[in-house]
Amino acid sequence: MNNPLQLPFLNFLLKNPLFMASGTFGFGREYAELYEIEKLGGIVSKGLTLQPRSGNKGIRVWETASGMMNSVGLENPGIEQFIQKELPYMKSLNLVHVINISGSSLNDYISACEKISLEKVDMIELNISCPNIKENNIPFGIKENTTREVVKETRNVVNCPLMIKLSPDADDIVRIAQVCQEEGADAVSLINTVRSLAIDVIQKRKVFENTYAGLSGPCIKPIALRMVHEVSHNISIPVMGIGGIMSAEDVLEFLMAGAQAVQIGTANFINPNIGERILIDLYNYLETNKISTLKEIVGII
Repeated sequence: MNNPLQLPFLNFLLKNPLFMASGTFGFGREYAELYEIEKLGGIVSKGLTLQPRSGNKGIRVWETASGMMNSVGLENPGIEQFIQKELPYMKSLNLVHVINISGSSLNDYISACEKISLEKVDMIELNISCPNIKENNIPFGIKENTTREVVKETRNVVNCPLMIKLSPDADDIVRIAQVCQEEGADAVSLINTVRSLAIDVIQKRKVFENTYAGLSGPCIKPIALRMVHEVSHNISIPVMGIGGIMSAEDVLEFLMAGAQAVQIGTANFINPNIGERILIDLYNYLETNKISTLKEIVGII
């Protein structure tokens, strides 16, 4: 029986375009207790760094109008522990597994990617929104020169598909995406969270110890949708859309704008079964509108 939700992404024929975003789905174990996560197209691992990280102190999550802010600080077990304890489970799942990698220096990125590449994973997603300690903590993905360097050097050691996760704070996100393509990236995902600030007016102080945090949720969707549209029309490699997706209608908007797959993040905290709910609604949309396959609507805007 044909599956109308199937979509190609690189060399993968996805069961459907739904991926669960990094930092919102762990490594899949907890959500697998709630529903059959192998119905999904794929999952993206929690963000991993070369060495274990305990994350930021103080408040880490803050609710805001139509969204949430987070300053978790990439708490994770580190690459070695992940490979030993979590990767076998992710690889056992009948879906595409993507390993999200972060770093605070170029060497950290290279070393982490080398180790993960040896494990024959499906795909690596490189988070280039991380502060670069050699560039006054300006994120790698803000400037063209640092983006070019980190993509070029990691591409040299990665032997699986390499997807670059782009920051909405980039000087020119279209140009940054083009640079990623020029240096051999296989795909891009966008957008990452938006740098933001929260203030506690009763305590008269900032909410987060690190001052700024990442804003996600429905409030950033129009921005993400615009950037996905711009980028997808200016590069030839696939785009995975991210940002405020809460429903099947949101998924369809991103696909129409030019994304070939999407990631769902904040919605997982509101409804842990959101992946399953959206799949049902996508099927219903196609049937109601007499559309035979999702391929018909990708990039039509």
